[in-house]
Amino acid sequence: MTVHQSVSQQTSLTSSSAADMRLETSSGRKDFWRATFSCWLGTAMEYADFALYGLAAGIIFGDVFFPNATPTMALLSSFATWSVGFIARPIGALLFGWIGDRKGRKTVMIATIILMGASTTLIGLIPSYASIGVWAPACLVLLRFTQGLGAGAELSGGTVMLGEYAPVERRGLVSSVIALGSNSGTLIASLVWLAVIQMDKESLLAWGWRIPFLSSVLIAAVALWIRRHLRETPVFERQQAELQAERNTTLQHAAAETDTRSFWQRSRAFWTMVGLRIGENGPSYLAQGFIVGYVAKVLMLDKSVPTKAVFIASLLGFLIIPFAGWLSDRFGRRITYRVFCLLLMVYAWPAFSLMDSHDPAIVIPVIVVGMALASLGIFGVQAAWGVELFGVKHRYTKMAVAKELGSILSGGTAPLVAAALLSFTGHWWAIAVYFSAMATIGFLTTFVAPETRGRDLNLPEDAI
Repeated sequence: MTVHQSVSQQTSLTSSSAADMRLETSSGRKDFWRATFSCWLGTAMEYADFALYGLAAGIIFGDVFFPNATPTMALLSSFATWSVGFIARPIGALLFGWIGDRKGRKTVMIATIILMGASTTLIGLIPSYASIGVWAPACLVLLRFTQGLGAGAELSGGTVMLGEYAPVERRGLVSSVIALGSNSGTLIASLVWLAVIQMDKESLLAWGWRIPFLSSVLIAAVALWIRRHLRETPVFERQQAELQAERNTTLQHAAAETDTRSFWQRSRAFWTMVGLRIGENGPSYLAQGFIVGYVAKVLMLDKSVPTKAVFIASLLGFLIIPFAGWLSDRFGRRITYRVFCLLLMVYAWPAFSLMDSHDPAIVIPVIVVGMALASLGIFGVQAAWGVELFGVKHRYTKMAVAKELGSILSGGTAPLVAAALLSFTGHWWAIAVYFSAMATIGFLTTFVAPETRGRDLNLPEDAI
Protein backbone atom coordinates (compact mmCIF):
# COMPACT_ATOMS: atom_id res chain seq x y z
CA MET A 1 0.00 0.00 0.00
CA THR A 2 1.42 3.40 -0.94
CA VAL A 3 1.71 6.29 1.49
CA HIS A 4 -0.90 8.14 -0.60
CA GLN A 5 -3.44 5.31 -0.27
CA SER A 6 -2.81 5.02 3.45
CA VAL A 7 -3.46 8.70 4.05
CA SER A 8 -6.55 8.56 1.83
CA GLN A 9 -8.09 5.62 3.69
CA GLN A 10 -7.41 7.15 7.10
CA THR A 11 -9.26 10.35 6.23
CA SER A 12 -11.91 9.31 3.72
CA LEU A 13 -14.73 9.15 6.29
CA THR A 14 -14.02 12.58 7.73
CA SER A 15 -13.45 14.32 4.39
CA SER A 16 -16.25 12.99 2.23
CA SER A 17 -18.26 16.13 2.88
CA ALA A 18 -15.41 18.63 2.42
CA ALA A 19 -17.40 20.56 -0.13
CA ASP A 20 -20.43 20.65 2.17
CA MET A 21 -18.37 21.99 5.09
CA ARG A 22 -16.84 24.73 2.97
CA LEU A 23 -20.31 25.78 1.82
CA GLU A 24 -21.31 26.39 5.45
CA THR A 25 -19.12 29.50 5.56
CA SER A 26 -19.86 32.76 3.76
CA SER A 27 -16.51 32.69 1.96
CA GLY A 28 -17.17 29.09 0.97
CA ARG A 29 -20.54 29.96 -0.50
CA LYS A 30 -18.94 32.85 -2.38
CA ASP A 31 -16.29 30.49 -3.78
CA PHE A 32 -18.99 28.02 -4.81
CA TRP A 33 -21.12 30.56 -6.67
CA ARG A 34 -18.08 32.14 -8.32
CA ALA A 35 -16.91 28.73 -9.51
CA THR A 36 -20.41 27.86 -10.70
CA PHE A 37 -20.79 31.06 -12.69
CA SER A 38 -17.29 30.78 -14.12
CA CYS A 39 -17.80 27.18 -15.23
CA TRP A 40 -21.18 28.04 -16.73
CA LEU A 41 -19.70 30.99 -18.63
CA GLY A 42 -16.69 29.10 -19.93
CA THR A 43 -18.77 26.19 -21.14
CA ALA A 44 -21.23 28.64 -22.68
CA MET A 45 -18.38 30.13 -24.66
CA GLU A 46 -17.08 26.72 -25.75
CA TYR A 47 -20.47 25.62 -27.03
CA ALA A 48 -21.28 29.01 -28.50
CA ASP A 49 -18.09 28.59 -30.51
CA PHE A 50 -19.04 25.13 -31.70
CA ALA A 51 -22.69 25.99 -32.27
CA LEU A 52 -21.62 29.05 -34.23
CA TYR A 53 -19.36 26.90 -36.33
CA GLY A 54 -22.02 24.22 -36.74
CA LEU A 55 -24.57 26.75 -37.94
CA ALA A 56 -22.00 28.52 -40.11
CA ALA A 57 -20.81 25.22 -41.62
CA GLY A 58 -24.34 24.25 -42.55
CA ILE A 59 -25.48 27.67 -43.76
CA ILE A 60 -22.57 29.97 -44.74
CA PHE A 61 -19.11 28.42 -44.95
CA GLY A 62 -19.82 26.47 -48.11
CA ASP A 63 -20.34 29.74 -49.98
CA VAL A 64 -17.50 31.64 -48.27
CA PHE A 65 -14.71 29.05 -48.24
CA PHE A 66 -15.80 26.46 -50.84
CA PRO A 67 -17.68 28.47 -53.48
CA ASN A 68 -16.81 26.21 -56.43
CA ALA A 69 -18.15 22.97 -54.90
CA THR A 70 -21.58 21.42 -55.38
CA PRO A 71 -24.00 21.89 -52.44
CA THR A 72 -23.36 18.37 -51.11
CA MET A 73 -19.58 18.63 -51.50
CA ALA A 74 -19.55 22.12 -49.93
CA LEU A 75 -21.41 20.68 -46.94
CA LEU A 76 -18.94 17.79 -46.79
CA SER A 77 -15.94 20.16 -46.95
CA SER A 78 -17.37 22.46 -44.27
CA PHE A 79 -17.89 19.58 -41.87
CA ALA A 80 -14.42 18.22 -42.68
CA THR A 81 -12.94 21.41 -41.21
CA TRP A 82 -15.39 20.96 -38.30
CA SER A 83 -13.78 17.58 -37.58
CA VAL A 84 -10.30 19.10 -37.31
CA GLY A 85 -11.25 20.71 -34.02
CA PHE A 86 -12.15 17.33 -32.61
CA ILE A 87 -8.82 15.84 -33.66
CA ALA A 88 -7.13 18.50 -31.52
CA ARG A 89 -9.38 17.96 -28.51
CA PRO A 90 -7.79 14.73 -27.18
CA ILE A 91 -4.36 16.37 -27.47
CA GLY A 92 -5.60 19.35 -25.47
CA ALA A 93 -7.30 17.03 -22.98
CA LEU A 94 -4.10 15.05 -22.37
CA LEU A 95 -1.88 18.13 -22.09
CA PHE A 96 -4.13 20.35 -19.99
CA GLY A 97 -5.54 17.40 -18.04
CA TRP A 98 -2.02 16.48 -16.93
CA ILE A 99 -1.42 20.09 -15.89
CA GLY A 100 -4.78 20.26 -14.13
CA ASP A 101 -4.12 17.15 -12.04
CA ARG A 102 -0.75 18.53 -10.92
CA LYS A 103 -0.89 22.33 -10.97
CA GLY A 104 -4.58 22.83 -10.31
CA ARG A 105 -7.92 23.26 -12.02
CA LYS A 106 -7.71 27.06 -11.91
CA THR A 107 -4.48 27.24 -13.95
CA VAL A 108 -6.00 25.23 -16.77
CA MET A 109 -9.31 27.06 -16.71
CA ILE A 110 -7.49 30.36 -17.32
CA ALA A 111 -5.36 28.94 -20.14
CA THR A 112 -8.25 27.32 -21.99
CA ILE A 113 -10.48 30.40 -21.98
CA ILE A 114 -7.64 32.47 -23.49
CA LEU A 115 -6.91 29.89 -26.19
CA MET A 116 -10.56 29.40 -27.17
CA GLY A 117 -11.39 33.09 -27.10
CA ALA A 118 -8.47 34.06 -29.30
CA SER A 119 -9.11 31.27 -31.83
CA THR A 120 -12.81 31.99 -32.22
CA THR A 121 -12.27 35.72 -32.61
CA LEU A 122 -9.62 35.18 -35.28
CA ILE A 123 -11.99 32.94 -37.29
CA GLY A 124 -14.13 36.03 -37.72
CA LEU A 125 -11.14 37.84 -39.29
CA ILE A 126 -10.26 35.24 -41.98
CA PRO A 127 -10.53 36.65 -45.53
CA SER A 128 -12.82 34.76 -47.91
CA TYR A 129 -11.77 32.31 -50.61
CA ALA A 130 -12.39 35.04 -53.19
CA SER A 131 -9.75 37.22 -51.48
CA ILE A 132 -6.88 34.85 -50.69
CA GLY A 133 -7.84 31.59 -52.35
CA VAL A 134 -6.85 28.30 -50.71
CA TRP A 135 -5.25 30.12 -47.78
CA ALA A 136 -8.75 30.93 -46.49
CA PRO A 137 -9.79 27.33 -45.71
CA ALA A 138 -6.19 26.65 -44.55
CA CYS A 139 -6.48 29.41 -41.93
CA LEU A 140 -9.88 28.05 -40.94
CA VAL A 141 -8.39 24.59 -40.36
CA LEU A 142 -5.52 26.00 -38.27
CA LEU A 143 -7.80 28.05 -36.02
CA ARG A 144 -10.20 25.13 -35.64
CA PHE A 145 -7.25 23.09 -34.40
CA THR A 146 -6.16 25.65 -31.77
CA GLN A 147 -9.78 26.14 -30.76
CA GLY A 148 -10.04 22.38 -30.25
CA LEU A 149 -6.92 22.31 -28.05
CA GLY A 150 -8.58 24.64 -25.55
CA ALA A 151 -12.01 23.06 -25.82
CA GLY A 152 -10.52 19.62 -25.11
CA ALA A 153 -9.88 20.63 -21.51
CA GLU A 154 -12.55 23.30 -20.94
CA LEU A 155 -15.59 21.06 -20.63
CA SER A 156 -13.95 18.45 -18.41
CA GLY A 157 -12.24 21.13 -16.33
CA GLY A 158 -15.54 22.82 -15.57
CA THR A 159 -17.19 19.48 -14.88
CA VAL A 160 -14.46 18.43 -12.45
CA MET A 161 -14.49 21.78 -10.67
CA LEU A 162 -18.27 21.80 -10.21
CA GLY A 163 -18.36 18.15 -9.17
CA GLU A 164 -15.66 18.70 -6.56
CA TYR A 165 -17.43 21.79 -5.20
CA ALA A 166 -20.98 20.35 -5.17
CA PRO A 167 -22.74 18.93 -2.08
CA VAL A 168 -22.93 15.14 -2.41
CA GLU A 169 -26.72 14.86 -2.39
CA ARG A 170 -27.10 17.53 -5.09
CA ARG A 171 -24.08 16.69 -7.23
CA GLY A 172 -26.16 15.66 -10.23
CA LEU A 173 -28.19 18.86 -10.17
CA VAL A 174 -25.20 21.16 -9.56
CA SER A 175 -23.01 19.41 -12.14
CA SER A 176 -25.75 19.84 -14.72
CA VAL A 177 -24.83 23.55 -14.73
CA ILE A 178 -22.11 22.48 -17.18
CA ALA A 179 -24.82 21.28 -19.52
CA LEU A 180 -26.69 24.52 -18.90
CA GLY A 181 -23.53 26.30 -20.02
CA SER A 182 -23.49 24.32 -23.25
CA ASN A 183 -27.16 25.08 -23.72
CA SER A 184 -26.59 28.77 -23.04
CA GLY A 185 -23.84 28.82 -25.64
CA THR A 186 -26.12 27.21 -28.20
CA LEU A 187 -28.85 29.73 -27.33
CA ILE A 188 -26.46 32.67 -27.73
CA ALA A 189 -25.27 31.32 -31.06
CA SER A 190 -28.79 30.78 -32.38
CA LEU A 191 -29.91 34.24 -31.21
CA VAL A 192 -27.00 35.92 -32.95
CA TRP A 193 -27.55 33.88 -36.12
CA LEU A 194 -31.27 34.65 -36.12
CA ALA A 195 -30.35 38.32 -36.21
CA VAL A 196 -27.52 37.95 -38.71
CA ILE A 197 -29.40 35.89 -41.32
CA GLN A 198 -31.96 38.66 -41.66
CA MET A 199 -29.34 40.53 -43.68
CA ASP A 200 -29.34 40.42 -47.45
CA LYS A 201 -27.25 37.59 -48.90
CA GLU A 202 -24.49 39.82 -50.25
CA SER A 203 -23.88 41.54 -46.89
CA LEU A 204 -24.17 38.24 -45.02
CA LEU A 205 -21.49 36.57 -47.13
CA ALA A 206 -19.27 39.66 -47.20
CA TRP A 207 -19.11 40.54 -43.50
CA GLY A 208 -22.29 39.64 -41.60
CA TRP A 209 -21.22 36.08 -40.77
CA ARG A 210 -18.16 37.46 -38.96
CA ILE A 211 -20.18 39.25 -36.26
CA PRO A 212 -20.97 36.13 -34.13
CA PHE A 213 -17.32 35.04 -34.08
CA LEU A 214 -15.96 38.47 -33.25
CA SER A 215 -18.48 39.02 -30.46
CA SER A 216 -17.23 35.93 -28.59
CA VAL A 217 -14.31 38.00 -27.29
CA LEU A 218 -16.74 39.66 -24.84
CA ILE A 219 -17.63 36.34 -23.19
CA ALA A 220 -13.96 35.36 -23.04
CA ALA A 221 -13.01 38.63 -21.31
CA VAL A 222 -15.67 38.26 -18.60
CA ALA A 223 -14.85 34.58 -17.99
CA LEU A 224 -11.13 35.33 -17.75
CA TRP A 225 -11.70 38.09 -15.21
CA ILE A 226 -13.78 35.80 -12.99
CA ARG A 227 -11.41 32.85 -13.24
CA ARG A 228 -8.45 34.90 -12.10
CA HIS A 229 -10.17 35.17 -8.71
CA LEU A 230 -11.20 31.53 -8.38
CA ARG A 231 -10.10 29.32 -5.50
CA GLU A 232 -9.13 25.69 -6.01
CA THR A 233 -11.68 23.00 -5.15
CA PRO A 234 -11.62 21.46 -1.64
CA VAL A 235 -10.97 18.04 -3.16
CA PHE A 236 -7.90 19.24 -5.08
CA GLU A 237 -6.56 21.15 -2.06
CA ARG A 238 -6.74 17.99 0.00
CA GLN A 239 -5.08 16.01 -2.80
CA GLN A 240 -2.23 18.52 -2.90
CA ALA A 241 -1.69 18.17 0.85
CA GLU A 242 -1.50 14.39 0.52
CA LEU A 243 0.90 14.63 -2.42
CA GLN A 244 3.14 16.90 -0.40
CA ALA A 245 3.19 14.35 2.41
CA GLU A 246 4.04 11.67 -0.12
CA ARG A 247 6.90 13.73 -1.56
CA ASN A 248 8.42 13.99 1.89
CA THR A 249 8.92 10.23 2.08
CA THR A 250 11.74 8.14 0.68
CA LEU A 251 9.23 6.40 -1.60
CA GLN A 252 8.82 9.40 -3.89
CA HIS A 253 10.36 7.92 -7.04
CA ALA A 254 8.74 4.52 -6.59
CA ALA A 255 5.37 6.19 -6.03
CA ALA A 256 5.80 8.27 -9.18
CA GLU A 257 6.53 5.13 -11.17
CA THR A 258 3.48 3.38 -9.71
CA ASP A 259 1.38 6.46 -10.41
CA THR A 260 2.26 6.44 -14.13
CA ARG A 261 1.75 2.70 -14.41
CA SER A 262 -1.62 2.82 -12.62
CA PHE A 263 -2.91 5.46 -15.04
CA TRP A 264 -2.50 3.14 -18.01
CA GLN A 265 -3.32 -0.19 -16.31
CA ARG A 266 -6.52 0.75 -14.51
CA SER A 267 -8.51 1.70 -17.55
CA ARG A 268 -11.98 0.11 -17.21
CA ALA A 269 -13.55 3.36 -16.05
CA PHE A 270 -11.75 5.16 -18.88
CA TRP A 271 -13.23 2.94 -21.61
CA THR A 272 -16.63 3.02 -19.93
CA MET A 273 -16.57 6.82 -20.16
CA VAL A 274 -15.61 6.55 -23.85
CA GLY A 275 -18.65 4.34 -24.50
CA LEU A 276 -21.00 6.64 -22.61
CA ARG A 277 -19.62 9.63 -24.48
CA ILE A 278 -20.19 8.00 -27.89
CA GLY A 279 -23.84 7.40 -27.00
CA GLU A 280 -24.29 11.08 -26.21
CA ASN A 281 -21.90 13.06 -28.37
CA GLY A 282 -22.55 11.42 -31.75
CA PRO A 283 -26.34 11.84 -31.69
CA SER A 284 -25.89 15.32 -30.21
CA TYR A 285 -23.78 16.65 -33.08
CA LEU A 286 -25.99 14.97 -35.64
CA ALA A 287 -29.05 16.60 -34.06
CA GLN A 288 -27.63 20.12 -33.78
CA GLY A 289 -24.96 20.02 -36.50
CA PHE A 290 -25.63 17.78 -39.46
CA ILE A 291 -29.43 18.06 -39.44
CA VAL A 292 -29.12 21.86 -39.56
CA GLY A 293 -27.10 21.59 -42.77
CA TYR A 294 -29.38 18.82 -44.09
CA VAL A 295 -32.46 21.00 -43.69
CA ALA A 296 -30.81 24.09 -45.19
CA LYS A 297 -28.77 22.53 -48.01
CA VAL A 298 -30.52 19.28 -48.94
CA LEU A 299 -34.18 19.93 -48.11
CA MET A 300 -33.63 23.52 -49.29
CA LEU A 301 -35.80 25.05 -46.58
CA ASP A 302 -35.37 28.64 -45.48
CA LYS A 303 -32.23 29.09 -43.33
CA SER A 304 -34.33 30.48 -40.49
CA VAL A 305 -36.08 27.10 -40.01
CA PRO A 306 -33.18 25.16 -38.41
CA THR A 307 -31.99 28.29 -36.60
CA LYS A 308 -35.41 28.76 -34.97
CA ALA A 309 -35.41 25.09 -33.97
CA VAL A 310 -32.02 25.43 -32.25
CA PHE A 311 -33.25 28.57 -30.50
CA ILE A 312 -36.44 26.89 -29.19
CA ALA A 313 -34.53 23.82 -28.02
CA SER A 314 -32.03 26.04 -26.21
CA LEU A 315 -34.84 27.79 -24.33
CA LEU A 316 -36.37 24.47 -23.29
CA GLY A 317 -32.92 23.31 -22.20
CA PHE A 318 -33.07 25.50 -19.11
CA LEU A 319 -35.86 23.20 -17.89
CA ILE A 320 -34.73 19.88 -19.39
CA ILE A 321 -31.10 19.93 -18.17
CA PRO A 322 -31.65 20.54 -14.43
CA PHE A 323 -34.58 18.11 -14.53
CA ALA A 324 -32.29 15.43 -15.96
CA GLY A 325 -29.69 16.19 -13.28
CA TRP A 326 -32.37 15.96 -10.59
CA LEU A 327 -33.58 12.64 -12.00
CA SER A 328 -30.05 11.25 -11.75
CA ASP A 329 -29.87 12.37 -8.09
CA ARG A 330 -33.26 10.83 -7.39
CA PHE A 331 -33.13 7.55 -9.34
CA GLY A 332 -29.44 7.11 -10.16
CA ARG A 333 -27.09 7.98 -13.00
CA ARG A 334 -27.26 4.63 -14.76
CA ILE A 335 -31.02 4.15 -15.22
CA THR A 336 -31.56 7.79 -16.25
CA TYR A 337 -28.79 7.63 -18.84
CA ARG A 338 -30.07 4.30 -20.15
CA VAL A 339 -33.56 5.68 -20.77
CA PHE A 340 -32.19 8.63 -22.76
CA CYS A 341 -30.05 6.30 -24.89
CA LEU A 342 -33.05 4.06 -25.55
CA LEU A 343 -35.13 7.01 -26.72
CA LEU A 344 -32.31 8.12 -29.03
CA MET A 345 -32.08 4.64 -30.55
CA VAL A 346 -35.60 4.95 -31.93
CA TYR A 347 -35.62 8.70 -32.64
CA ALA A 348 -33.76 8.87 -35.96
CA TRP A 349 -36.14 6.81 -38.10
CA PRO A 350 -39.34 8.79 -37.58
CA ALA A 351 -37.29 12.01 -37.44
CA PHE A 352 -35.87 11.80 -40.97
CA SER A 353 -39.14 10.46 -42.32
CA LEU A 354 -41.03 13.44 -40.90
CA MET A 355 -38.47 15.95 -42.17
CA ASP A 356 -39.08 14.68 -45.70
CA SER A 357 -42.43 16.47 -45.49
CA HIS A 358 -40.53 19.78 -46.00
CA ASP A 359 -43.08 21.37 -43.67
CA PRO A 360 -41.41 23.82 -41.22
CA ALA A 361 -44.19 23.15 -38.68
CA ILE A 362 -43.01 19.52 -38.59
CA VAL A 363 -39.27 19.97 -39.15
CA ILE A 364 -38.81 22.41 -36.26
CA PRO A 365 -40.34 20.11 -33.56
CA VAL A 366 -38.31 17.18 -34.93
CA ILE A 367 -35.04 19.08 -34.43
CA VAL A 368 -36.17 20.30 -31.01
CA VAL A 369 -36.94 16.76 -29.80
CA GLY A 370 -33.59 15.49 -31.06
CA MET A 371 -31.69 18.21 -29.25
CA ALA A 372 -33.79 17.74 -26.11
CA LEU A 373 -32.75 14.09 -25.93
CA ALA A 374 -29.17 14.14 -27.25
CA SER A 375 -27.82 17.63 -26.55
CA LEU A 376 -29.64 18.48 -23.34
CA GLY A 377 -31.09 15.67 -21.23
CA ILE A 378 -28.44 12.98 -21.57
CA PHE A 379 -25.66 15.56 -21.25
CA GLY A 380 -27.18 16.79 -18.00
CA VAL A 381 -26.82 13.30 -16.53
CA GLN A 382 -23.31 12.69 -17.86
CA ALA A 383 -21.67 15.57 -16.00
CA ALA A 384 -21.85 14.15 -12.46
CA TRP A 385 -21.45 10.53 -13.61
CA GLY A 386 -18.19 11.31 -15.41
CA VAL A 387 -16.67 12.97 -12.34
CA GLU A 388 -17.71 10.10 -10.05
CA LEU A 389 -16.28 7.38 -12.32
CA PHE A 390 -12.69 8.45 -11.62
CA GLY A 391 -10.45 8.68 -8.59
CA VAL A 392 -9.01 12.00 -7.52
CA LYS A 393 -5.42 11.23 -8.58
CA HIS A 394 -6.01 11.23 -12.35
CA ARG A 395 -9.60 12.49 -12.51
CA TYR A 396 -9.05 15.49 -14.78
CA THR A 397 -6.70 13.74 -17.20
CA LYS A 398 -8.65 10.49 -17.48
CA MET A 399 -12.06 12.07 -17.82
CA ALA A 400 -10.90 14.73 -20.28
CA VAL A 401 -9.07 12.27 -22.53
CA ALA A 402 -11.90 9.71 -22.36
CA LYS A 403 -14.50 12.32 -23.26
CA GLU A 404 -12.49 13.72 -26.14
CA LEU A 405 -11.60 10.28 -27.48
CA GLY A 406 -15.31 9.48 -27.38
CA SER A 407 -15.97 12.76 -29.17
CA ILE A 408 -13.50 12.03 -31.94
CA LEU A 409 -15.08 8.60 -32.45
CA SER A 410 -18.57 10.09 -32.55
CA GLY A 411 -19.43 13.80 -32.46
CA GLY A 412 -16.28 15.09 -34.10
CA THR A 413 -16.71 12.92 -37.17
CA ALA A 414 -20.49 12.38 -37.09
CA PRO A 415 -21.50 15.28 -39.39
CA LEU A 416 -18.70 14.39 -41.80
CA VAL A 417 -19.62 10.68 -41.84
CA ALA A 418 -23.30 11.52 -42.20
CA ALA A 419 -22.60 13.87 -45.11
CA ALA A 420 -20.48 11.15 -46.77
CA LEU A 421 -23.23 8.55 -46.26
CA LEU A 422 -25.77 10.92 -47.77
CA SER A 423 -23.51 11.60 -50.74
CA PHE A 424 -22.88 7.85 -51.29
CA THR A 425 -26.41 6.50 -50.78
CA GLY A 426 -28.50 9.53 -51.70
CA HIS A 427 -30.96 8.67 -48.91
CA TRP A 428 -31.34 9.32 -45.20
CA TRP A 429 -31.76 5.68 -44.10
CA ALA A 430 -27.98 5.18 -43.78
CA ILE A 431 -27.78 8.22 -41.49
CA ALA A 432 -30.60 6.83 -39.34
CA VAL A 433 -28.69 3.55 -38.96
CA TYR A 434 -25.55 5.47 -37.99
CA PHE A 435 -27.48 7.61 -35.48
CA SER A 436 -29.09 4.57 -33.84
CA ALA A 437 -25.79 2.65 -33.74
CA MET A 438 -24.04 5.33 -31.66
CA ALA A 439 -26.99 5.58 -29.26
CA THR A 440 -26.89 1.78 -28.92
CA ILE A 441 -23.23 1.91 -27.86
CA GLY A 442 -24.17 4.27 -25.04
CA PHE A 443 -27.14 2.10 -24.09
CA LEU A 444 -25.03 -1.08 -23.87
CA THR A 445 -22.29 0.71 -21.92
CA THR A 446 -24.73 1.50 -19.11
CA PHE A 447 -24.93 -2.24 -18.37
CA VAL A 448 -21.22 -2.42 -17.53
CA ALA A 449 -20.97 0.99 -15.85
CA PRO A 450 -21.30 1.20 -12.05
CA GLU A 451 -23.89 3.28 -10.23
CA THR A 452 -21.84 6.08 -8.62
CA ARG A 453 -24.46 8.38 -7.11
CA GLY A 454 -23.11 9.83 -3.85
CA ARG A 455 -19.56 8.54 -4.30
CA ASP A 456 -16.76 10.11 -2.24
CA LEU A 457 -14.70 12.15 -4.71
CA ASN A 458 -11.65 12.05 -2.42
CA LEU A 459 -11.11 8.35 -3.10
CA PRO A 460 -7.89 7.78 -5.07
CA GLU A 461 -9.11 4.75 -7.06
CA ASP A 462 -11.55 4.73 -9.98
CA ALA A 463 -15.13 3.59 -9.42
CA ILE A 464 -14.44 0.39 -11.39
